[in-house]
Amino acid sequence: MKLFEHEAKDVFRTFNIPMPPGGLARTPAEASEVAKRVGKPVVVKAQVLAGKRGKAGGVKFANTPEEAGSVAKEILAMRISDLPVESVLVEEKLDIAQEIYAGITIDRNERKYVVIGSAAGGMSIEELAVESPEKIIKAHVDPFLGFGGYEARNMAIAMGFRGKLINQVADMFLRLWSVVEAYDVELTEINPLILTKDGRLLAADARLNIDDSALYRHKKTVEELNRQPVEQNERERAASEHGMAYVELDGDVACICNGAGLTMATLDAVALQGGRASTFLDLGGGSDAERVEKGIDIALMYPKVKAILVNIMGGITRCDDVARGIVAARERKGIRVPMVIRMVGTNEAEGQRILRDAGIPFLNTMEEAAAKVVEIVREVS
Repeated sequence: MKLFEHEAKDVFRTFNIPMPPGGLARTPAEASEVAKRVGKPVVVKAQVLAGKRGKAGGVKFANTPEEAGSVAKEILAMRISDLPVESVLVEEKLDIAQEIYAGITIDRNERKYVVIGSAAGGMSIEELAVESPEKIIKAHVDPFLGFGGYEARNMAIAMGFRGKLINQVADMFLRLWSVVEAYDVELTEINPLILTKDGRLLAADARLNIDDSALYRHKKTVEELNRQPVEQNERERAASEHGMAYVELDGDVACICNGAGLTMATLDAVALQGGRASTFLDLGGGSDAERVEKGIDIALMYPKVKAILVNIMGGITRCDDVARGIVAARERKGIRVPMVIRMVGTNEAEGQRILRDAGIPFLNTMEEAAAKVVEIVREVS
């Protein structure tokens, strides 16, 4: 369960993690009122469950309450990563001396939590790992002993801090660890953790993801948030309602398959041919014509899609049912996006006959299908 920044900060406050004064606003008038209470220049931040808000124009500064209201009006009219902005967080604009990264997540290879810190905060930890990996300090947490004060201080020293800043930074890590223990956290981070010119250490941003499997232990938190555990866009909601596994990626080929393993293999096949998938869509077992048709509808809702690759392994799923769903979707919607079909297994010959009669080409191997769909995308790009 991903929390909005303002929700994460509400949790952080209960652990005495300091942060800039401010408040949540759902209208421009409320934003002006919060800025007036702050009494200083402010930053107005879109509240969406998506990264790179700043690059999308979702983070702006304002020097007066009136300007804060005007900026909030612009941001509240935006969509970021296809998600509507329904509220903004208005906080004091900080006089920055240094930006720091502090985070804790799960290292699934080590099967342990890992505490991560860097004196070079402000950019995503993934980008920092590529550009300056030597600036990232890590400490794995013993699941029986936990994360202690001496380990937190060692982290701060390794990050390059000296004097009283060692204990200040260490204390921030210890408070984050308390959040992790209390909330069954998968990921939490402060980026940036700001050291101001007057010596304050404040959480300028906050990220907190709670393990969905542990939500039953946090019913009060879920009830207080009064929303679904995961915020979904319309395509994700549609797939979820029909019991399909759906993940959006950065490419342009929608991969529609039956079974997670086959879908992953299809994504790899597309990548090996030099293409990039836009969609992971697992129809699941026993997919009938109606389900296939709906899966194609959902895939076509994503504007990045330039071609569709349908790859079916017929077992419980019958290839003739899949073919009927493909034909029905094309005839009903007048699909202009190119489709490449590969299916083998139960009623394969009948499925191929249905596609042939409808003038829809098909290929016999996954490699051929992947090569063809990548070729098509290059032609239409």
